Amino acid sequence: MSYSEKLKIAVVHDWFDKYAGSERVVEQVLNIYPQADLFALVDFLKPEDRFFLQNKPIKTSFIQKLPYARKKFRSYLPLFPTAIQQLNLRGYNLILSSSHAVAKGVRTYPGQLHICYCHSPMRYAWDLYEQYMEEAGLNSGFKSFLVRNMMNYLRKWDQSVNSRVDFFIANSNHVAKRILKNYQRTSDVIYPPVDTNEFTTSDHHGDYYFTAARMVHYKKLDLIAEAFSAMPEKRLIIAGQGEMLQKIRLKAGKNVEIKNHLTPDAFKNHIREAKAFVYAAEEDFGIIMAEAQAAGVPVIAYRKGGASEIVVDGHTGILYDAQTTDSVAEAIRRFETCFFDPIKIRHNAERFSISHFQKTYYQFVEARCRDFFKLQ
Repeated sequence: MSYSEKLKIAVVHDWFDKYAGSERVVEQVLNIYPQADLFALVDFLKPEDRFFLQNKPIKTSFIQKLPYARKKFRSYLPLFPTAIQQLNLRGYNLILSSSHAVAKGVRTYPGQLHICYCHSPMRYAWDLYEQYMEEAGLNSGFKSFLVRNMMNYLRKWDQSVNSRVDFFIANSNHVAKRILKNYQRTSDVIYPPVDTNEFTTSDHHGDYYFTAARMVHYKKLDLIAEAFSAMPEKRLIIAGQGEMLQKIRLKAGKNVEIKNHLTPDAFKNHIREAKAFVYAAEEDFGIIMAEAQAAGVPVIAYRKGGASEIVVDGHTGILYDAQTTDSVAEAIRRFETCFFDPIKIRHNAERFSISHFQKTYYQFVEARCRDFFKLQ
């Protein structure tokens, strides 16, 4: 029996409203520790999206029952610190948090070990603060004054509660640097789990480039659409939906096709048969890029963030240095002068497999448990 199997374990996540990258981490943590209990601010998952939770009930905060919380729980952001601290974790030995907002600030007690898997420090309170304010039209005025004071409170709270974490795990070296900058804490890097077995290489490739993401500002899909519209001889398919859809359509030439709804199988086929997967966002990690690599497909991506840890420039894809249409176009031209081996690209993606995550995460937790509890 492993050391941690003897412990009472709580898994704490920020919130559950969809199955995305951070939820994949929770899914695998529960696969490693099926005896764990689950906590979150709110649980608004649809019945068909609950498959990854092993039918576990989720113990939620008071925000769950506030008016309009189902659709607008993020509007209660100022209450998140209070809500997360009111979750009752007494009686647990091991706290495993999965945090991109406030989960790491859960209240702990003497004799408890808290290990936080940090997807990112709270981005709207730290490095993307000014960008969020600008996009929300809050650069001036009384509302801007109120929001800035609220964000200042969140930053102070976020920094003060990081001492409740005994050990940080970062989901990339990029995030580890931000944890050090914002919290003055070191962290170990364990890449998030990518279901590489769901993707296979193809002997047939179409005549198109492919990109997919939520259609929000920082994903920069409009930039990619604009770059390809200036290269009418090249075909681009964009998959996604969101608030930027109309803006992207306005920038899309006749050679740019937008698909709002792709089934999971159609999505995989579009990736595996593409000439290359194109990406322009600065991501903390970027699971979709690793998925493209698992399909043996080269990735053309902005060099900052997780892309530089996923893509081996010149070997499994192309990295470019600026989020501009000219940089994207130049990267496409460079790509078309190179040869990329799908088998080598696929091999590169195995670094991010589910089995690798489970092994490294389990070994990390086991080692910290042995060191911590033998001193109790």
